[in-house]
Amino acid sequence: MGCFFSNSRRKSPDKETDLSAADKITASNNVPGSSNISNALSGSNQEASKQYSWDKREKVDPKDFILKGIKDATVGRLPGKLNGQQFVIQECENCNIYVLDHSATVTIDDCVNCCIVLGPVKGSVFFRDCKDIKCVVACQQFRTRDCKKMDVFLCCATQPIIESSTSMKFGCFQYYYPELAFHFKDAGLSIFNNNWSNIHDFTPVSEETNWSLLPEDTVVLKYVPLPDPESEFRSVRISTDGNRSIVPLTSGGRRKDSEESCLFVFFTGDYTTANARKLIDEATIKGFTLIQTKEVAMRPEDVTRVFQNNAEDLREWTTKGPVVALELSGDGVVEACRSIANEIFSGTKVFVSENKDSASRDVDNFFNFADMQMGL
Repeated sequence: MGCFFSNSRRKSPDKETDLSAADKITASNNVPGSSNISNALSGSNQEASKQYSWDKREKVDPKDFILKGIKDATVGRLPGKLNGQQFVIQECENCNIYVLDHSATVTIDDCVNCCIVLGPVKGSVFFRDCKDIKCVVACQQFRTRDCKKMDVFLCCATQPIIESSTSMKFGCFQYYYPELAFHFKDAGLSIFNNNWSNIHDFTPVSEETNWSLLPEDTVVLKYVPLPDPESEFRSVRISTDGNRSIVPLTSGGRRKDSEESCLFVFFTGDYTTANARKLIDEATIKGFTLIQTKEVAMRPEDVTRVFQNNAEDLREWTTKGPVVALELSGDGVVEACRSIANEIFSGTKVFVSENKDSASRDVDNFFNFADMQMGL
């Protein structure tokens, strides 16, 4: 993608001074054997016109992958317009920007007072020299430098990083549009790997806090509006309702209301994601809180370390693919989760903490392992 912004190749001087094929044919008419020369030139032209795979690629206009110097407008890209390319946003002011497609990387420079929605980004999202920004972002890596007053609803597979940035507030990603689940898959991101609240500040200030978490009852729509109904995005069915969000709404690093937690693990099957969502719905109805989720691959030796006495029964299942784990919290959550497992997931391979005393150890063992696997 970097080649989109490179200079054009210079024309070869040799090509400018060469005789055209027609001139050569004319010049050869009075030369013995000129028919052979003509035939050779004809064959050469045929070789020159041969198409290679790179000739068949769709031509790309760099202007399609940058927004620059825009003010007081609703702009962005519709689904299917980026298809995994890199994207740049520069020097925009008082704009609502909706990039509703997956991309490789996104950089945002020198923007002021903008609302920005970014579809899943396979690599990094980097904000530089921005202020008064409200955004919804899903990415592998998130970083800011020299930014001020940002409210970020984030899904990030790794630890988010801020540098020389102040008044930064973070909340869990809450967004939906019909193509979003496919865009997560295309970007290689898991909806269950979200470290939105685990912020690392490269430049902390003594006795000051550069970042904080948004209130748990924060509504995305109060920060990031839906697109103008007169804009090109009016046909996209967007929702900021947490119950419809592709990414599960987690409490993250906020203080727990209860000391009791439960580990619930789904092993790979045809409906792992659907089953995890069903569990979240059932637990939420009963008043429990989803603290965190992870999707991670496990080796047989990892099973012994994480599940200990239950390892023998689970070791074979981890070879079938990654597991999805959820930590749920609330008084009576262990008993409730075991009941849900028996009633709803009786035909599905799961692990559920056995009792309140062992649950805390289960949670620590699994999520410490998962964090090490993901380099957190």
